[in-house]
Amino acid sequence: MTATAEVEVRDHVLIKMSDGVQLSARIWLPKVDQPLPALLEYEPYRKGDSPYRNADGTMRMTHHAWYAAHGYGSVLVDIRGTGDSDGLTSDEYSLQERSDAVEVINWLAAQPWCNGRVGMIGLSYAGFNSLQIAALAPESLKAIVTIHSSDDNYGTDSHYFGGAVCGEAIDWGTWQLAHWATPPDSDRVGPGWKEQWLQRLHGLRPFLSTWLSHQTRDDYWQDGRGVRDNYGAIKAAVLAVGGFNDRFRDTVFRLVEHLSGPVKGIVGPWEHEWPDEADKVGPAIGFLQETLRWWDRYLKDMPTGVEDDPALRVYLQDAAPPATSYPMREGRWVTEPSWPSPNVTTRTMRLDDMFCRDAVGVDVVPIDTPEHCGIDGGAYMPGHSLADLPPDQREEDGRSVCFDTEPLAQAITVLGMPAGKLRVHADGAAANLIVRLCDVAPDGASTLVTRGYLNLQRREGMDRTVDLPPGSVVEVTVPMMTTGYVVPAGHRIRLAVSTAYWPLMWPHPVPAKAALDPAGSALVLPVRRADAPSEPVQFELPEHFEPPVPADAAPGALDTSPAKRSADRQVQYNPETKEWRLTTLDPSYNRSSYPDGPLRIERRSRQTSSIRSDDPASAHGVSEYYRRFQRPGWDVEISATGTMRVEDDNFVTEYVLTATLDGEEVHHRRWHDRIPRSRAGKA
Repeated sequence: MTATAEVEVRDHVLIKMSDGVQLSARIWLPKVDQPLPALLEYEPYRKGDSPYRNADGTMRMTHHAWYAAHGYGSVLVDIRGTGDSDGLTSDEYSLQERSDAVEVINWLAAQPWCNGRVGMIGLSYAGFNSLQIAALAPESLKAIVTIHSSDDNYGTDSHYFGGAVCGEAIDWGTWQLAHWATPPDSDRVGPGWKEQWLQRLHGLRPFLSTWLSHQTRDDYWQDGRGVRDNYGAIKAAVLAVGGFNDRFRDTVFRLVEHLSGPVKGIVGPWEHEWPDEADKVGPAIGFLQETLRWWDRYLKDMPTGVEDDPALRVYLQDAAPPATSYPMREGRWVTEPSWPSPNVTTRTMRLDDMFCRDAVGVDVVPIDTPEHCGIDGGAYMPGHSLADLPPDQREEDGRSVCFDTEPLAQAITVLGMPAGKLRVHADGAAANLIVRLCDVAPDGASTLVTRGYLNLQRREGMDRTVDLPPGSVVEVTVPMMTTGYVVPAGHRIRLAVSTAYWPLMWPHPVPAKAALDPAGSALVLPVRRADAPSEPVQFELPEHFEPPVPADAAPGALDTSPAKRSADRQVQYNPETKEWRLTTLDPSYNRSSYPDGPLRIERRSRQTSSIRSDDPASAHGVSEYYRRFQRPGWDVEISATGTMRVEDDNFVTEYVLTATLDGEEVHHRRWHDRIPRSRAGKA
């Protein structure tokens, strides 16, 4: 796959929307005579400042140049109200954002250099909206590649999981406020940049209060933000990519199962990273080459054979000692002809047949969980540092009720979505239930395999709130995130159950007292049969994934000094107050060179989550973000702080946003909101 075309870059190309707002695009075009397809990455992550992928997940500009050199017009567009685009944004994934995208696609298809066919690609945010926009079925959109994305923005994003409020919500909301407040680039936009920026600042508001005002899957979450209820609307060919150490891997399996059009899935061991840049959980693959096969087939009608690929290519992870990163995760690639797969069967393990030290001599086991359980759960969305994956789970297991198998006589390959089927006694209106699947080695080391969450108020459906009557006995299924993992002979499988998981899940201020009935409970495992084939006849792997394309092999890249990145996760405990505090620091510096002069970008953040082990109402989250953009004669600083706590039965959020220009404050605003928790009979 040798590049054959010289590439030119067109910067700050303005695309006018029907209401007059202009979106800014950067376009990489090969110098060829014939029309060619367009590839669109559409996101809010400031295309002008990210020549290499930063923490925002933006596709490296060298990727765009590589696609262009292989015969595509590759396009990066700032969504409305971000980067160098004008207008205002009211929320993430808004109807306006999606409508704009359709106009952008139509504009691209009508360009003289385009053959009328458009593809979309993106990781995380741009992966989300590529699915959402595909569900609108614009005529010219023929194929998408969605990486680490969700088809269910309520159920599996940073707002809620299993109907419980995510601890990540405060951080994600603060990050967005800080990022959306950053200015257009003065050198690209010209003299009007300041007025455009001030309008942006005055129009901003935190999104978190909106999310907390919709605590069930109501119309807000079903208006197109997710496609789980609208799979049939997607006509474009979909290549879905995920990682078993990323938050969103379930999406790949659901898309392969439910889409009726062309769809394929690839799931590696990766965190929230591009598969060709996986340096914290490897191995990386030749992702650009793999996507080029997809584009060539569905945008150029070339016979690349992708339609004959297996439905799923999956990396089964071998057992490994617990670690916070795995530069090379041992395992093997396997394939599945469909999902659900005929190679996977269900194995049910009764909990009363497993060993539980807390169950000795009792029929019902109290789940007496300290509120700081979860402090060793790792990052909500791993991928930013070498400390993101969960460490040894033995301390977490000690805070939970655990059920262990005997040492396995034979290895078990778990592929799919495990679940805890639990009979729970509860006394109180509300409680969360968390289940973890762990691989316990002969030396006692406990490696987290996967986990799942359920707010028991959502046990009858995510669209409603049903309190627990006094003295309740309920039977619930708590699904865990999809995994591919081989538990070897001699190891034990552990199911750990708790009612707290801080800071990943926000606790109820007065949780129900809960107890587990082992005789009515079970662990359900999707087990891949040992003799299942690893390769179909027409596909070669694992070694036949090509290696990643070196960055310096991509023509048209801008000169950029390496980003200096570090992160620090600290856990502190005060025995006098029983307070546990988790602090995450993420300083980052990036110096970028452009044709019009140097730009220095500074990013810093701090997230602090604290809770007392005996008081769920003490939960408190603080998120701080700082951004600075400097070049001679231009110095912009942005700081945003968000806090979240509970008072009585309400969420209380506070935000502060400050912006300065050349050392002078030009904007300062505070927000304070009080949002009631959802209860039976309430919205």
